[in-house]
Amino acid sequence: MNTGLKITTFTAVLAATFGTAYGVGQGMGPVVADSPPKHEDEHTRPSPAPQPEEGGGHTGHDTPPAGGLQVSEDGYTLDLKTPSVTAGQRTDLRFTVRDGSGRAVTAYQREHDKELHLIVASRDLTTYRHLHPTRAADGTWSTPVDLPRAGGYRVFADFTPAKKDAKNLTLGADLAASGPYRPEELPPASTTAEVNGYEVRLAGALTPGKASELNLKVSRDGKPVTNLQPYLGAYGHLVALRSGDLAYLHVHPNGEPGDGTTKPGPDISFTATAPSVGSYRLFLDFQHDGKVHTAAFTVRAGGAAAGSGTPEGHADDGHGH
Repeated sequence: MNTGLKITTFTAVLAATFGTAYGVGQGMGPVVADSPPKHEDEHTRPSPAPQPEEGGGHTGHDTPPAGGLQVSEDGYTLDLKTPSVTAGQRTDLRFTVRDGSGRAVTAYQREHDKELHLIVASRDLTTYRHLHPTRAADGTWSTPVDLPRAGGYRVFADFTPAKKDAKNLTLGADLAASGPYRPEELPPASTTAEVNGYEVRLAGALTPGKASELNLKVSRDGKPVTNLQPYLGAYGHLVALRSGDLAYLHVHPNGEPGDGTTKPGPDISFTATAPSVGSYRLFLDFQHDGKVHTAAFTVRAGGAAAGSGTPEGHADDGHGH
């Protein structure tokens, strides 16, 4: 992945089986995924970014487009072969990236130690996975996944084809996890997240249409962590998803291990640009003592930065290699 923000225009299309599950105030009900989610509109017309809340507004033509939810772009298509799973059961998630001729892509550029990075997030942004699937010779990717809760999920494939002048792409597809479904609200706002005995403090704010710095400070037992370990070639990785349509932002730290200036903690800084006013969920991956941890924050672009908690059901083994 290239340093900085990678965003592509997209549409968010929910599986038809979840038509009533996402209504405000709906109670618990079964989610049954007998047929794969439909993507017809995603192939033909990107939807606009969500409308800002009262008092807000988009920042004009210089604002980067929301991204990560197109199933097809630049002649490449994400073919999700496992469109549904059962919540709480370990399942092999399989998919293929196809080119404009329908052939499976078998050559990729390696970025941050991997040919492809896979993100799986629930629609309510309480469950998150950063996975690294393996590719078979025929171009089929696969990775085990165990999603704790029923409901709608989005799968994001972040990659760059091994082709001259190819650009980085993030393609997405809907995934259904069947079982009893109970919607969750977006976690509340705070500038502190706790995960596996670590505390991460967030400073800075996302700004619509303008690059701004986010600084995350990692500590444990009240002491700054100054010996973070490189994870996929960096001291931290940050993914941001916009609440509502799950617009995707993936940014990397300012600096990298071995550059002579970047220290291994406690601070990890990023530069990011929000595509619009709205609420976002930030997921920070960092490695210490040989284990990868994920701290999650809820922030408001166009308002004060804040965050809270960790994704429900997330564990260290949620990171695939």
